[in-house]
Amino acid sequence: MTNSSTRTMPKTVAITGGARGIGYQTAKELIRRGHRVAIGDVDEVRAKEAADELGVTVVTHLDVTDPESFRAFLDLVEAELGPLDVLINNAGIMPTGYAHEEEDAITRRQVEINILGVIFGTKLALQRMLPRRTGHIINTASLAGELAVPGLATYCATKFAVIGFTEAARQEYRKSGVQLSTVRPTFTNTELVAGTAGAKGLRNAEPEEIGRATADLIEHPRPFVRVTRLAGGVIAAMKFVPGRLATGLGSALGADSVFLTDVDIGARQTYLDRIRDN
Repeated sequence: MTNSSTRTMPKTVAITGGARGIGYQTAKELIRRGHRVAIGDVDEVRAKEAADELGVTVVTHLDVTDPESFRAFLDLVEAELGPLDVLINNAGIMPTGYAHEEEDAITRRQVEINILGVIFGTKLALQRMLPRRTGHIINTASLAGELAVPGLATYCATKFAVIGFTEAARQEYRKSGVQLSTVRPTFTNTELVAGTAGAKGLRNAEPEEIGRATADLIEHPRPFVRVTRLAGGVIAAMKFVPGRLATGLGSALGADSVFLTDVDIGARQTYLDRIRDN
């Protein structure tokens, strides 16, 4: 439960990829808790619609792969809302399919958005927060950054990278007053999983759950949070299971096919077209 005294101290929070999905629901939850929120997204039209729906006054086009675009976003946030207290590096994409069939442009896009965007944002936020010796950077990773999933090879690589980068930076700046954390969701019911059925016996998370977990992390900082609790517990336990057994358990849960042969490409087409165009 959130401490009522925390609610009396609103923070300035910038969210990337805030136009839809987890970013949108995180913004909604933080606004509900009284924080000052700004959103940036590569889809400027949808970002402005989201801002109108949420009552957000600071919204702009943001290309997280371009450091100058990211810098301009944070400049706007601080000019309008005050010093940046929290950056949530949420923007990310998740194509599915066999690694050898993945288009080079899509591979590059994942690396640029999911890894470079996080690194650029973290560096820019640190440059603002370190002189004040306060601040919090939250990087959205995934449980797929802890346990490999067939059909998501590049995506898993990017999320493993986000966790490794954030943990190394967290240790590097542990005496600086600046917190660094990761949120590690299971597969979540947003456009990213359109056309997929999810693992057997484990429900997908809802974006509202990730929003609440992220808001709680701001108010009660720790190195990381896994969502859902059940999926997080399974992932944590699998690290102590022999490799062959872990692979067998993954197969039993449907991991061999859920993001490969069981994907409804037609249901994913709108999402795939959007991540190519943007």
